[in-house]
Amino acid sequence: MNRLLGAGALLLTAVAAAGCSSAAAPGPAAAPASAAAPVSAPAAAMGHPEETLTPLLAQALPNVAGKTFTSAIVTFPPSAGAAPHRHGDAFVYAYVLEGTVRSRLEGEPARTYHQGENWTEQPGAHHVATDNVSATEPAKLLVVFVATTGEQLKVDDPHG
Repeated sequence: MNRLLGAGALLLTAVAAAGCSSAAAPGPAAAPASAAAPVSAPAAAMGHPEETLTPLLAQALPNVAGKTFTSAIVTFPPSAGAAPHRHGDAFVYAYVLEGTVRSRLEGEPARTYHQGENWTEQPGAHHVATDNVSATEPAKLLVVFVATTGEQLKVDDPHG
């Protein structure tokens, strides 16, 4: 039970590390989307809106000691983008539920992903751009992390 509580706390730690706050936390093993309050990232230095993260599930992997599976819905308002960031040693999977998103990892060209398309990010990757390409329609991602239990899932680049 303590491992499951730790997994729920892990997601909240990641949200807090991204400069977010939440009025409701996921339960010990999981919480349905309706039970988790969405959280917004801080205002971007670029002056445009950023993404909103809604936690879905955080659970310790029973067959992989020290690793936690975490999922979330990330919503990008029109013209919104995420600050450049890293996900520590997490393996990341992203699936476009709605809209169109442009993503770029350091050392790679930018790619545009449409509804139904997906990508992965290797541990230690530097995500330098994630943007909703539409000025009128929102975009939504399902994002899954497999990370070391207790590690921050998103760390924005320092400003300045």
